[in-house]
Amino acid sequence: MRAGRHVEAVTDASFRLEPGECLALVGESGCGKSVLASALLGLLPGNAETAGSAHLADGLDLLAADEKTLAGTVRGRRVGLVPQSPAAHLTPVRTVRSQLEETVRELALPRRDGKAGRSAARAALREAAEAAAERAAFPASHLDRHPHELSGGLAQRAATALALVGDAPLLLADEPTTGLDRDLVHRTVDELRAHTRTSGRALLMITHDLAAAQRIADTVAVMYAGRIVELAPAPAFFGEPGPRHPYARGLLDALPERAFTPVPGAPPELGDLPPGCAFAARCALADDRCRATRPPLREGTACHHA
Repeated sequence: MRAGRHVEAVTDASFRLEPGECLALVGESGCGKSVLASALLGLLPGNAETAGSAHLADGLDLLAADEKTLAGTVRGRRVGLVPQSPAAHLTPVRTVRSQLEETVRELALPRRDGKAGRSAARAALREAAEAAAERAAFPASHLDRHPHELSGGLAQRAATALALVGDAPLLLADEPTTGLDRDLVHRTVDELRAHTRTSGRALLMITHDLAAAQRIADTVAVMYAGRIVELAPAPAFFGEPGPRHPYARGLLDALPERAFTPVPGAPPELGDLPPGCAFAARCALADDRCRATRPPLREGTACHHA
């Protein structure tokens, strides 16, 4: 940042995601969820620095890979992305159909030579693009529209369709249900769930929608102020015994179908984190140790009182 100041946007994030599994990354806005996803795909701004490693199953370290490798063999092919801001992600001067067909041509269909082959390829391309749209519940009647002609929910579904085309072994879905009504939320997460379970692919879903996370996740990771503060199996997190970290319990208690009680206060600025637990100022259990010493993530929870 300016004057040589550093902001730790994400710190000590560690998790393992197996084929066929879904990890839901949840937490308030500004806690570092999208930064983590951007780091994995080499999409951070130029003034960002990364350390550590992020290995795919074949051994490739995403944090060490150069831009040529990421652009040529990773993005879309080995790691797919449903972006947080689909309207900015879609090309504004081209229709949804043309963008889907281009993606299908590059990632999913073999090239054919000769006039007959090219004619068959065009038909196959059109059919595959429409199938990709249907998979993400994007209406065929809107395929020939430009991004600015779409609602936020339709733009989200278009971006999801593009991300699913390559059938990448790992899919990063950053708020894939934003702008969707509840029925479409269910359809979208069910499609993403099928994308992992039936084909052995992995899904990292970033979301504020805890109901969607409960529907899809095998594991839940809760982020707060740039750190993972709880990592738990989804059945235990949403059921019994429930979350162990006070912040994670507060997120669930804020749901209308539960206590409907908001978490008091607001997260600290990442550029001005306290020396101890970042949640201490909002926590009823906080004591002097919490305010002085940052708790490590141990046995799935970063809390002195867990």
